Amino acid sequence: MRTRLSKLTLSLLLAVFSVITASAQFPSNVTWTTDVEQISPTEGVIRWHADIKEGWHIYGLVMPDMPDAPLPPPTTFEINHVDGLTLVGDVTSSVEIKDHYDELLQLNIPWVGGSVDFTQKFKLEGGAKGAVISGTINYMACNNEACTPPAHDEFSVNFGNVTSAPASTQAEDLASVNAPANVTSAELSEWWEPVDMENDHSTEGSSWLSIFIFGFLGGLLALLTPCVWPLIPMTMSFFLKKGKNRSRSIADAVTYSVSIVVIYLVMGIAITLIFDAGKLNEIATSAVFNLIFFALLVVFAISFFGAFDITLPESWRNKMDNKAESTTGMLSIFFMAFTLVLVSFSCTGPIIGTLLVEAASQGSILGPALGMGGFALGLALPFGLFAFFPTLLKEMPQSGGWMNSVKVVLGFIELILSLKFLSVADLAYGWRILDREVFLALWIVLFVLLGMYLLGKLRFSHDSESKHTSVLGFFLAVISFSFAVYLLPGLWGAPLKSISAFAPPLTTQDFNLYGGTFKEFDDYDEGMNYAADNNLPVIVDFSGYACVNCRKMEGAVFDTQAVRDAIENGYVLIKLMVDDKESLSKPYTVEEYGSTTRISTVGDRWSYLQRHKFGINSQPYYVLLDNQGHPLAPAHAYDEDVDAFLDWLNRGAEAYKNNN
Repeated sequence: MRTRLSKLTLSLLLAVFSVITASAQFPSNVTWTTDVEQISPTEGVIRWHADIKEGWHIYGLVMPDMPDAPLPPPTTFEINHVDGLTLVGDVTSSVEIKDHYDELLQLNIPWVGGSVDFTQKFKLEGGAKGAVISGTINYMACNNEACTPPAHDEFSVNFGNVTSAPASTQAEDLASVNAPANVTSAELSEWWEPVDMENDHSTEGSSWLSIFIFGFLGGLLALLTPCVWPLIPMTMSFFLKKGKNRSRSIADAVTYSVSIVVIYLVMGIAITLIFDAGKLNEIATSAVFNLIFFALLVVFAISFFGAFDITLPESWRNKMDNKAESTTGMLSIFFMAFTLVLVSFSCTGPIIGTLLVEAASQGSILGPALGMGGFALGLALPFGLFAFFPTLLKEMPQSGGWMNSVKVVLGFIELILSLKFLSVADLAYGWRILDREVFLALWIVLFVLLGMYLLGKLRFSHDSESKHTSVLGFFLAVISFSFAVYLLPGLWGAPLKSISAFAPPLTTQDFNLYGGTFKEFDDYDEGMNYAADNNLPVIVDFSGYACVNCRKMEGAVFDTQAVRDAIENGYVLIKLMVDDKESLSKPYTVEEYGSTTRISTVGDRWSYLQRHKFGINSQPYYVLLDNQGHPLAPAHAYDEDVDAFLDWLNRGAEAYKNNN
């Protein structure tokens, strides 16, 4: 039973992934259509037809009672309340749903594949001709190798005057253009017409380099944690004693280091392949994901402060240790490297998680691969160096109280960083509980407390007695207190460009003594209308609440007086947040890349606009348009060069003048 449950852990992971990726779109491998059959003026049958991709299956309407097994969710149909509607009996299937042996979960559980109909009888008092019956289809699709996250497809049918209607075309109209449920390109305004764009500046190379460097520094930082540091002399001693041939010992140590790099690199690539490179940006900007990551960082911080320890199951580590001891040669070295990864998880997990969030925002497989590769290189490099220079081991400081101090400092850093993720969710949903001044006030308090800890004025349960402040601790405390003082003017609206990537935008500042913010439109059609009426060119800013580089551009470029004047005096600024979670009053669907995409939030709409019109889905992304929606210059991406941005604005203004 224990073996079975350990394998069923996979379904638990799927449940976690489904929460994290709730706002992202994944192929479900199942196509649903819904229709209603009228039996009498007051009776009918709802029929849900499922076409399941070959090799895939969905689970039964009822799952077996196995309390100790985390089973996948059953297929269910939720029908929204309608006055006078009464369901008759239960949902039935057109084919018998039998128990099959699930290769992935290694259990006999009910599932069905191919083509199947599900039906539900109902009564509707008075007939209610034209009444809309809507709801949600909940299911999860799997094959013998993988499962997609649980899906929730909406359906809507009319009783009394509609006998057949695909579920995907029952969404409501697009309010702003009064278009039908399934919106086509021809039904959008002329400003949505696709155009060919070129990038004025490409910073992709520097972005990849920054991710690699960030990962490398994270790996070096992980070395100082109590989970990793004590393993260095222990592991290197093992390799040096393994054989009298020093060259062989060096080769083994290098192999060990390379194994660490390979393990982390494979992890990074696997995460990308599981979630699809094109969806990583959606995951990273998901408010649900950011809330979960905020909670995780707070939990890790509390653990680092000494409240409790977070470790992987002892059985996992013991199995890896036994595997390393029972094997020989290259395989034993690989298992030792894997053991290091497992043992160090409780300290490296928060660092890796923060790294992957940043890498995922690039929306490419290279992001996680480079980030994890850099992290592993930083973590593994010392092992290779100590193999070549074993005398360095004797000079290493021994583990002690200083390691707990490092852990507590990491706890403060985790708390400080966690607020950034909470801010993303707060902005995306418009809660306004973490406006800029509240965010800065919390940072100021945390940096002051960190400085007090470094001076020995604040102690935690696992800290050892200290009769004096170390020189390093003194200088770090000076830096922490100084940074807190630097943040103070931000409470009254100072730009604070050095933290613009983390803090909420100035538009959330309630009290600002440093001047106003841009007058900008947050609706594309409204902004284009205003520009046409006033004979002004347009700058469209595709941004996002979770977009770090967007905040950097705002602080380093848009908040400069020269750029501010150029935009205010010569352009209409339209700023569109692609991760805005505000629901549209009337959702709609569009045909995109051969499939139907549902547009249900403001962010969905602007993200589709960017993909549909400009053929790109990364932020920040800036375009200059004339009053017909045609580009005036190549698009501009992330680049903190103020002069280059001003030159780009001037070229667009000149082109607009010449065309008019």
